[in-house]
Amino acid sequence: MAPKVLVSDKLSETAVQIFRDRGIDVDFMPEVGKDKEKLQEIIGQYDGLAIRSATKVTAKLLEAADNLKVVGRAGIGVDNVDRDAASKKGVIVMNTPFGNSITTAEHAIAMMFAVARQIPEASASTQAGKWEKSRFMGVELTGKTLGVIGAGNIGSIVCDRARGLRMKVVAYDPFLSQERADKMGVEKVELDELLGRADFITLHVPLTDQTENILSRENLEKTKKGVRIINCARGGLVDEQALADLIEAGHVGSAGIDVFAEEPATENPLFGLPNVVCTPHLGAATSEAQENVALQVAEQMSDYLLTGAVQNALNMPSVTAEEAKVMGPWIELAGHLGAFIGQMTDEPMQAINILYDGAAAEMNLEALNCAVIAGILKRANPDVNMVSAPVVAQERGIKTSTTKQGKSGAFEGYIKVTVVTAKRERSIAGTVFSDGKPRFIQIKGINIDAEVGRHMLYTTNEDAPGIIGTLGRTLGDNGVNIANFTLGRKEAQGEAIALLYVDEPVRAEAVKALQDTGLFGQVKPLAFDVA
Repeated sequence: MAPKVLVSDKLSETAVQIFRDRGIDVDFMPEVGKDKEKLQEIIGQYDGLAIRSATKVTAKLLEAADNLKVVGRAGIGVDNVDRDAASKKGVIVMNTPFGNSITTAEHAIAMMFAVARQIPEASASTQAGKWEKSRFMGVELTGKTLGVIGAGNIGSIVCDRARGLRMKVVAYDPFLSQERADKMGVEKVELDELLGRADFITLHVPLTDQTENILSRENLEKTKKGVRIINCARGGLVDEQALADLIEAGHVGSAGIDVFAEEPATENPLFGLPNVVCTPHLGAATSEAQENVALQVAEQMSDYLLTGAVQNALNMPSVTAEEAKVMGPWIELAGHLGAFIGQMTDEPMQAINILYDGAAAEMNLEALNCAVIAGILKRANPDVNMVSAPVVAQERGIKTSTTKQGKSGAFEGYIKVTVVTAKRERSIAGTVFSDGKPRFIQIKGINIDAEVGRHMLYTTNEDAPGIIGTLGRTLGDNGVNIANFTLGRKEAQGEAIALLYVDEPVRAEAVKALQDTGLFGQVKPLAFDVA
């Protein structure tokens, strides 16, 4: 019996035909994605669901999706898909991470031109029968400094186009290596320097805890007088009220905004201000990009449903069915090892070195490598998956090396991950016990035995009496319950570490309370994707 796919959003007829040509039974119902009750009523019939942004794949919908095997999102963002619920249901979630990069980059460049020459207002004035030539004095892009916040896939394209316009480009990206910056022909700078030097600033980062409100009022006030701000990335990166205030005050010259903190944006403090260009999230809205991502998702879903091949999956590695049973726990471990180092490292990474020992060395190392790299990069880019991770790492100039060796210790096998930056090396090792559960077994060369939990806390200190009591008492006073407590040290009175598995995320007040004791070097809350 042929697999059955529902297309519940607007995909091109060419993309729908791909399913048919591959022998898949497809129902093209582009309006049903907006009808939650109807979608829930019929979803149980389908093996695959192809969507854009209108369809909401919720936990409730997935409960009714008894036959669903794959959700394919034509585009990058999967905010409309409950990935945790999909993973628990055994449903693969795919996206198309590179299909609209050029389109979004071009929209950012178009916004730069629009605000530099006041094109929308000049057009409206002229079509209203006015001839206000002296009112619309613009500025050239040539010779100006463009500050690019986020030099990943889209940001790097913007850098290339801007250099073609003879702009000087400075880039801030904690994961951009100097070697990669040199190849791109841009100057790598810290954020404060970029803010102070740039004539135009454009954002190309995902919305994460680290990037939210990155152009805060405080940071906007650090910019050059007359700076022009472009955001075609994500709403929530810019303090919209602060930006509006600074435009009205004359500090910010103009802004081109394609994305908003609340969408659809029917009201916003930026609306109606002079020389502010606003568009309704059009970054990926070209016929070429929409066609590319639609064709790509149709091919990916067809490949999976017919052959089991997995591409651009956000919640599953590229692993054959034969490998999956044995490798599953090791892939999970690899992701946790990467996530630990990714959360601990704030400096640009130059290299990722992965050592496979014993039984681990006999597995599909490419998939394990992808899991490690994806774990490391997810902190900076939540959209990274195990397929796109090596490409993203390469774009950022991060070199990856793999070493295999025979069984060398007490464990049947283990994985050790080392990240190299300009200032230091940081390493962590882990294994999978006979119960199938991943464990951390070594951090910074210090042996431990730590179960991996969803919420954890890592601390360092000089080995001395009273540390454990202080740690437990301070966390208790701040309402943190400890599920598991692991200690390690190199030698008596030497460097020591603690890794705690706790029931809830450790809040900032608890971190500060520990820091205020003066006993701890590092106090770092960690989070892991643990079912």
